[in-house]
Amino acid sequence: MSRNILRKILIVDDEPSVLNSLKRTLRKEHDVILCQDGFSAMLVLKEQEIAAIIADQRMPKMNGVTLLEKAMEIQPDATRILITGYSDIQTVIDAINEGNVYYYIHKPWEPEDVNLIVRQAIERYNLIQTNRSLVAELEEANRCLSDENLLLTQDAEKRYSFDQIIGKSPVMNAVFTLMRKVIPTDTTVLIQGETGTGKELVARAIHTNGSRKTGLFVPQNCAALPDTLLESALFGHKKGAFTDAVSDKKGLFQLADGGTIFLDEITDTSSAFQQRLLRVLQEGEIHPLGSDNSIKVDVRVISASQKDLGEEVKQGRFRADLFYRLNVFPVTLPALRERHGDIPPLVEHFLRVYSQRLGKKINGLSQEVLSSLMVYPFPGNVRELENIIERAVVLAMDGSTLTEGQIFLHSDQIFNFDFVSPGGEDKKLKNMVEALEKKAILQELRRWNGNISKAAKSLGLSRPGLYQKIDRYEINCKNN
Repeated sequence: MSRNILRKILIVDDEPSVLNSLKRTLRKEHDVILCQDGFSAMLVLKEQEIAAIIADQRMPKMNGVTLLEKAMEIQPDATRILITGYSDIQTVIDAINEGNVYYYIHKPWEPEDVNLIVRQAIERYNLIQTNRSLVAELEEANRCLSDENLLLTQDAEKRYSFDQIIGKSPVMNAVFTLMRKVIPTDTTVLIQGETGTGKELVARAIHTNGSRKTGLFVPQNCAALPDTLLESALFGHKKGAFTDAVSDKKGLFQLADGGTIFLDEITDTSSAFQQRLLRVLQEGEIHPLGSDNSIKVDVRVISASQKDLGEEVKQGRFRADLFYRLNVFPVTLPALRERHGDIPPLVEHFLRVYSQRLGKKINGLSQEVLSSLMVYPFPGNVRELENIIERAVVLAMDGSTLTEGQIFLHSDQIFNFDFVSPGGEDKKLKNMVEALEKKAILQELRRWNGNISKAAKSLGLSRPGLYQKIDRYEINCKNN
């Protein structure tokens, strides 16, 4: 819930002057409800959401401690505040023990002190509501995760076989060789690579082709949750372990028992969490939050990071002992700019996927577009290429060919010749390079308004050399 909500404060005192005094102090910031006895206050608690209760200890029929104790049964989240005299020290002690009172106000009080206490009470209430909401969202996410993984288990071999990882370049063949060696084992795997290189796809392929394929593959992005929620998500918790832990909950390690857990972005965790994870890896058991007992789990751990984990250890940002536990079998995924020969088959794959998904027939893409893709550095790697093709298919007309009008690249990175692969893996590489050369010449001619000397200089060519290429590519200088 938003902290900007005007929260309701219930004030209970048998003296009207006290009620009016507190109302004048608090009404500017809060919605104040007044009651002169505990019984009418109980009725309010049953009908309205109350963030804080301020009750006088000395009231007839029902004193403040008794009221606050009963209020816990109706609205346990409400912050309980007791008004006492300086002579009631034993009452304050009893109230803390029996009524779970969080604050007390001494008579006489200063308005500034009362305002401060109530602000702290409201802050506590807001934190409880926020935590409750986060726990509910986490539990819902875990339920969805369980459902999704059950479905994934049914068709995992089909969806995550090696055939679904597109790549025939030497660097990808080296990755496949490593995967085939580690799949039959239960060895801990560390996958490193830039964002968008397919780390989770490789992790799923290792799981679904191995002996644990009948178990669950449970992924968790470690950067997505703060430490406390991450520990609860992975290791589980017992009822009462923290605010709003209203029931026992299994962690993802328990859900993955007999299967595989994938810890993505493992570097984005604190040293304290890394210590707890290290113990899990060493002992093969988890310790749910709030529990005195440990639970044995049989889980294969695959972790991933887009950062260089070894460098993180050197910089003191990651525990060396945990690094050695995770880095038993390292697999490094190459960036797409290191395997440009895989771009044509990847483009073909994504064209087929999104054409079917959007119900369109796309007749491939122009030579100019493919040439631009072949020299583009792809900072977002395969994921970026997929997004580019999906957007292009959305924009394209049914039955058309993708042109540069539907392809959006970062223009400051397009003509980086360092990224051209000379491997000759694609039969059309010569045509791609020629198309790129023509495009670069046209760009420079437009830039210099057809001035041959300036265009030749910027391209690193002599004037005769540029004229030769203009003739070869049949470029009309007057129109450029």
